[in-house]
Amino acid sequence: MKGKRVIAAILLVGILAATLAGCKNEDISKKETEKPVITLGSDNYPPYNYLNEDGISTGIDVELATEAFKRMGYQVDVVQINWEKKKELVESGEIDGIMGCFSMEGRLDDYRWAGPYIASRQVVAVNENSDIYKLSDLEGKNLAVQSTSKPEGIFLNRTDARIPKLGNLISLGHRELIYTFLGKGYVDAVAAHEESIVQYMKDYDTSFRILEEPLMIVGIGVAFAKEDERGICEQMDQTLEEMRKDGTALKIIEKYLDDPKKYLEVDDLGY
Repeated sequence: MKGKRVIAAILLVGILAATLAGCKNEDISKKETEKPVITLGSDNYPPYNYLNEDGISTGIDVELATEAFKRMGYQVDVVQINWEKKKELVESGEIDGIMGCFSMEGRLDDYRWAGPYIASRQVVAVNENSDIYKLSDLEGKNLAVQSTSKPEGIFLNRTDARIPKLGNLISLGHRELIYTFLGKGYVDAVAAHEESIVQYMKDYDTSFRILEEPLMIVGIGVAFAKEDERGICEQMDQTLEEMRKDGTALKIIEKYLDDPKKYLEVDDLGY
């Protein structure tokens, strides 16, 4: 009889422990779900943001945002948006911010900015057998860019003396289309973030030649509406800087890009 009482007592202790552990896990889960949600808008732009095989957003920006907002006490939801309407969406409050390999250059007065947190080269790429080797060789040629991107502005405005007059500038809504146009020979060159070109070549087992001379080196930042006075932008800026200094950003970037340290050289960008 005594042995049965001991066994019963042990079982009771086990049940209580399991119940308490379950309550603790429920409390943790409840606390997580109670955190306010920040919605960031991006387009499909590997390796910064893209859907993995399970249809879940992943990439450099997704991982950086998730860690940063976790430290800030928020949950983050990265959603795919119509990139051409990004300013309208953030100003209307439909999204809280824009984080999708977004260049700060030339847009400093349009938004509140957290960053730069990454340095990125805007470059031109051509087919391997092309006779284009420098920017001046683009004179009279046809070039494709993603619409509303920084390269579009560079070639439209031609404020840089190195930029020649093109034959045609073709602006396309989706990143993948510019590379399709180049591969098919519909255009002579494309212009985009270097990381995007390298990622496309990996994903589609193709090969383009990137010109050595960059169009521009830009800072990548997180954009918030100019009238957003919640303090989230400033907190995000500080947190991203902390992540750069404590090595977290490097660990994330090296999952996606070779020579990751060069992408964190943002101090001399002049923002």
